[in-house]
Formats: sequence, C-alpha cells, structure tokens
Amino acid sequence: MKIHEYQAKELFKEYGVPVPQGAAAFSEEEAVTTAQSLGGWPVVVKAQIHAGGRGKGGGVKLASGEDEVKSLAAQMFGMNLVTHQTGPEGKEVKKLLIEAGQNIEKELYLSLLVDRETACVVIMASRAGGMDIEEVAEKTPEEIIRVYVNPLMGISPYQLREAAFGLGLPSAAMKPFMKLLNNLYDFFVKNDCSLVEINPLILTSEHEVLALDAKVDFDSNAMFRHKELAELRDLDEENPLEVAASKYNLNYINLDGNVGNIVNGAGLAMATMDIIKNAGAEPANFMDVGGGATAEMVENAFRIILSDDKVKAVLINIFGGILRCDIFANGVVEAAKSTGLDIPVVVRMEGTNVEEGKKILAESGLKLTSADDLTDAAEKIAAAVN
Repeated sequence: MKIHEYQAKELFKEYGVPVPQGAAAFSEEEAVTTAQSLGGWPVVVKAQIHAGGRGKGGGVKLASGEDEVKSLAAQMFGMNLVTHQTGPEGKEVKKLLIEAGQNIEKELYLSLLVDRETACVVIMASRAGGMDIEEVAEKTPEEIIRVYVNPLMGISPYQLREAAFGLGLPSAAMKPFMKLLNNLYDFFVKNDCSLVEINPLILTSEHEVLALDAKVDFDSNAMFRHKELAELRDLDEENPLEVAASKYNLNYINLDGNVGNIVNGAGLAMATMDIIKNAGAEPANFMDVGGGATAEMVENAFRIILSDDKVKAVLINIFGGILRCDIFANGVVEAAKSTGLDIPVVVRMEGTNVEEGKKILAESGLKLTSADDLTDAAEKIAAAVN
C-alpha cells in the first residue's frame, strides 16, 4: 500500500526522521495560508500523487511570494500530471504539499527495502541524489552503496557508519545521518514496510540532514496489524478495478492488454500470462482467485474483468484442488448469465471433479470454448482476439 509524501513525512516526524517544515493543502486558500505560516520565502509547492518524477512533469515548483503560491496552486489543482511512472494517462492532482525552501549543499539518495534473495533489509545509498536510481545503477553502479541488515539481529552501529562513510559525509553530518538512518530502520521494521525511499536526502548549509522527499510502500498483507496506517490509503490513486477486487479478497492487477484471465494460484496466473503473450496476444490483467475461492468469488472476478473495456476475450485456466472444478464452473455460469456475456471465453480445467465441471459448462447453453491443454487454450484465445 502506497501513501502520499505528506503522509510519509508526518510518520517520519513521529520516528525522529528530520523533514522540512510544511503541511498538506487541499485548496488554493489553504496553500497560501500554509505558505504564510512557514515564516519565509521561498517555499516549495509539490503536487501529491502516487508516482515519482513529479519535478520533471511540472509538479514541483518554487514560489517566492503569496501571489506566486496562489498562481501555482491554481495551476496544479486539477492538473493531469504525467510522469514516467504514471504512464501517458497521468494522474489528477487533488492535494499539494507546501514546504519551506532549503539551502541545499548536497543531494544524496537513501532507501531501505526487503531483499528476498538474502532475506535481509538492504540499505541502498548513493552520492548521486536527485537522479533516478535505475539510471545510476546502469551507468555508474559503483556509486551505489549496499548494506545488508539481518532483521533478526537488527541494525548495528558499524552498519550505520558503513553507510555514512560510503556517502563521504562531512564530520559535522556523520552523527545526524546515523541517527536518521537508525530511526528510519526502526520505522521500516515496526510498520512492515516493503520500501522506504528518500530522494533526495539533503545536507543543508546549516549542517542539517533532511528528508526532502519521502516515498513509502507498506506490505498490504500486514495491514491487519496496522489499522491506523490502513486509514491512509487513498483510493483515488488506485485503479478502480483493483479497488473493487480488493473488496472481495481477489488478487488482481490491471494491465494494458485485451485478454482477461481468471486463474487460481499466483504461479499459474503468471504462467498463463506468459502463454498468452507467446501466442501473440496481450494479457489485460493478473487475476488469482485463490485456492479456496467460492462460486461467489468467481462470479465477482468475472464481473470485474468484464467491466474492463479493453477486454475482448477471457481465458479461464483452473487447476481443481481446494477449488473444485464443479464449484468453479457454477461460478462461471452464474457470472456469465448475470453479466450478459457477449465476448469469447476459453476454458481450460483440470483436477478435482473436472468431468462434473465440464458437464456444467456444456449444459449451460453458453458459448464457452473448451481447451485440452495450456497450448490449445492460448492458441484459441489468441485467435479470438486477433
């Protein structure tokens, strides 16, 4: 689960991670009032969307007076901000962050994330702050420092020093940085984060170390432990179909293709997307209904996929284990009848009660194409959309 920069910075302050003085604004008037309260100029007006690259897209601007703040706020509220992470469709700006300007002496990069290969929390840092870390990794990988922390052991002083020395910090900034990193690690672990990124982390001419930006992703599977964090979720920033799927405990990710697919099991779902592409078509979604799905869940999955205008055909790939094929078939039939199905559907089923499932589909009176195996299913679905 992602949150906005202003929300992340409020949480940072609770954990002793220094951030610039500022606050969120939800109207032009509030933007001006907030700017006035900061006690000096310039201030920074920052669009709040769940995407990086806002500065390059025109979503981060300096203002040297009240009139300029009001003008920038008027421009940004309601604008469709397009960045390399939003895609060409962009995202509408509904919130701003107004912050005090800083005397920046140096920009750095700092992040914490889960490294599955080593089962560690990895601290990534670089002197090349303010740039896309992917670009740094490609062109100058030697500039990226990696410090691996065993979560069972916790972070140690020598690891804090390793990151600090690797960044080449001046002596006056060493202790402030180490304290910030220690507190940031505490925040990461206690809140079940999957990613915390500060780009840039700045050194000011006053020898302060500040998080000038803040990006935080929480593990959605851990939100039952953090009810207060779940309240920070902004549904306006998420795909409406993904929001609807989450209400029914369906694992769904919207994609750009035209073949909807319903599968039980994440691994099988990824393999299904691969065979769709190999057959010359493009998947419109990742959809895992889970091993214990009910007929009602299957019907909801069908309804969500069919509400996507891009979908021109549906591939159903089910291995009957906990989810029996006859239960799944009943869900498909009910969903098809209630949604007025009018696009091609290819069904491949194997496993528990597969013959009963095939019989239910055959006797439904619906136009459903049966497939013998994965290759046959992919070829039939590709032919249907092409």
